[in-house]
Amino acid sequence: MRRRPASRLVNTPEIELWPASLLRARSNHDARVLSRADTVLRRKRDGRYLAADSRDGLMPLVPRLKSEPGLDAALDALDASRVHGEERRAGIGHDVATLPLSRLYERLDSLGLDADAYAQRSGLALVPEPEWLAFAGFDRWRRPLWLLAPSMRAWTHLREAALRDDVVLEAISGYRSHDYQLGIFERKLARGEAVDEILAVNAAPGFSEHHAGTALDIGTPGEPPAEESFEKTPAFAWLRANAGGYGFAMSYPRDNPHGIVYEPWHWHHTV
Repeated sequence: MRRRPASRLVNTPEIELWPASLLRARSNHDARVLSRADTVLRRKRDGRYLAADSRDGLMPLVPRLKSEPGLDAALDALDASRVHGEERRAGIGHDVATLPLSRLYERLDSLGLDADAYAQRSGLALVPEPEWLAFAGFDRWRRPLWLLAPSMRAWTHLREAALRDDVVLEAISGYRSHDYQLGIFERKLARGEAVDEILAVNAAPGFSEHHAGTALDIGTPGEPPAEESFEKTPAFAWLRANAGGYGFAMSYPRDNPHGIVYEPWHWHHTV
């Protein structure tokens, strides 16, 4: 019998440990591997599947797995998740440690950004990534949604309360790694946008509330994601009236002091 899959994402600086049951197979080979695996080691930078762990042991999915940056930390985390899996599934050990910020400065240097100068200019704080996140269901596109456990519970209660009032709330985005945020910048730079233009819409890597697993971009069916028009929907009106009771607040109202555009879809949960 297969072990019960975990319902959390275990985070390390270079590699994430995903429940295999929540990953999509990208080939027939992936499908066969994932069907037998409990956990998959996934490279954060590009999402590449690196290895699959099952009761038969660790199966490499890339050549030269042993030379993969961050592998030792990921294997240590895998060992710890095996030992403490039952306690974690039961919700024991509420406190979540965070990952070091050392690699973040390399990311900012690659964009020509000075962390201290940006923090002073924007009023945003550096946000470390948590060591693990809880499965919070799926987003609009059926992608797994990850949040800190208290934020996951608050989001669940918020959605259920909205449904009782005939309002449907959808998650557009939850946790994002520093690497993911850097990828947003790299893609926009490749399209010819300047760093200052991007910073008006996206916080610099390391400064987004999404890194903490406590922020959500929220939408509603029939409405395009992350558009100002969301403010005209019944879903937004419901959030304005009720979200505070569940610990959520809109982070970037009009004329906010951080230089971020108005984002009626972005809501932060205070843990």
